[in-house]
Amino acid sequence: MSQPRTGNLPSRSELLLMLGSGFTVLLIVIIVAALLSREHASTLLAAKRSTTNITQLINADVLRNVELYDLALQGLIAAATRKDLAHVSADIQHLVQFDQSTAAPFKGEVLLLDANGAVIADSSTPHPTPRNFANRDYFLAHQNNSTAGLFISRPFKIRCDCDQVWRIAFSRRVSGPNGEFAGVAVATMRLAYFDQLFNRLTIGNGSSVNLLNTRGILLAQQPLLERDMIDKDLSDRPNFKRMLREGEGSFRAISSLSGTERLYTFSNVGELPLIVVVALASEDVFAPWQRAALLTSGATGVLCIGLLWLTWMLRRELRRRHRAEEVLSELAATDALTGLANRRTLDQRLRLEWERAQRSTESLTLLMIDVDHFKAFNDRHGHHGGDAALRTVAQVIGSNIRRPADLAARYGGEEFAVVLPDTDAKGARVIAEHIRSSIEHLPWVAGAERPITVSIGMSTWHKRNRQPLEALLLSADQALYQAKHSGRNRVAEAGAC
Repeated sequence: MSQPRTGNLPSRSELLLMLGSGFTVLLIVIIVAALLSREHASTLLAAKRSTTNITQLINADVLRNVELYDLALQGLIAAATRKDLAHVSADIQHLVQFDQSTAAPFKGEVLLLDANGAVIADSSTPHPTPRNFANRDYFLAHQNNSTAGLFISRPFKIRCDCDQVWRIAFSRRVSGPNGEFAGVAVATMRLAYFDQLFNRLTIGNGSSVNLLNTRGILLAQQPLLERDMIDKDLSDRPNFKRMLREGEGSFRAISSLSGTERLYTFSNVGELPLIVVVALASEDVFAPWQRAALLTSGATGVLCIGLLWLTWMLRRELRRRHRAEEVLSELAATDALTGLANRRTLDQRLRLEWERAQRSTESLTLLMIDVDHFKAFNDRHGHHGGDAALRTVAQVIGSNIRRPADLAARYGGEEFAVVLPDTDAKGARVIAEHIRSSIEHLPWVAGAERPITVSIGMSTWHKRNRQPLEALLLSADQALYQAKHSGRNRVAEAGAC
């Protein structure tokens, strides 16, 4: 009578619980990942905005100061072309020539060179020391190119007191009356100006602010990432090529100097051949985000693990409850004395198989079994002996019922019933005879006058019959009465119903 068990296979409620919990955990992870991703993008955007502001501030300051140097050069060129200054004293000439140069910050020398590169005017003295700068890049640039405009030289060092100081030179061409090359006006600036400007900015450890010219020469860097970086040629570096190509913007790339990822924000300084680059270490940019991500991920992980643990505990409790319900259900469906199905289960199962037989038009057989002379046996051996005999008979009946759909049940008292779906009369008789013979050959009970035997009545429904279920029960009961009336210990078959 027992049904196939599912073993450890999860029930539908367990599957729904596990799927719901798994989906919830997945949803939490997706939401947290999306929030962290959005926060990462926001952090990157904020860093780009911050560095863009820094580059704009540097651009404005550098452009303003370069304009001061350019005004000084243009004033020097204008004074050099005045004919009326030839008849005034050297002091007055000097004052007029370099009147504009006093406003330039971190100013070095302001010189006027003739067509051969010789110094003919010096901002530091009305009587210049004889020197020649015909080999300097700025002199050669103007000598060879009449449209060079404001030229910014490569960094160079000159002896200043007892130390060497890096400088760059701003220069313009001086043209004669007929446009011929007449010399160069040049003003030098100490690169300490850029150090002071960059030092005012807070950009984080491992980051740097850089100034390069469009030829890839590094003019200034704060802080210096390596020694001897000033005047270093970076024109062959992929990052510089990208900056030169794009003009301005931001991108993330690996630094060829440090080998670490950086966020580069860059722009041109007005129309000047200068590029300002703010390079932030990605480690500095995303350090706050990484701390927040670590904390959030840890909390999310604990939450998800806790949820899964609670799900597992609930699943375990559901399994315990399910097993308890199965036991209770089995107890409710089982006869306590014999272990076979009880009358209630028999009625339900018989009704189910009857309806199934109606649909499938397969045969259905019912066996009604009664223990012969049980009252006398019970009186002789007592209730304990009678109960033992009923259990033995039940075991024999159950052992002859092998198909999962077959059902053996205690009908009441010493009566039993067997439901045999999809079984015709011929097959049912074979089973009935096996049951009867097996019980007849049981060992005799001590003190018994005869062996334990049973009478069996059987009734078969088939598709040619349309009588109700009650008729099947009645005919099986009548067949049992016939078997007992005919001498007991036999199988009697009712007429086809």
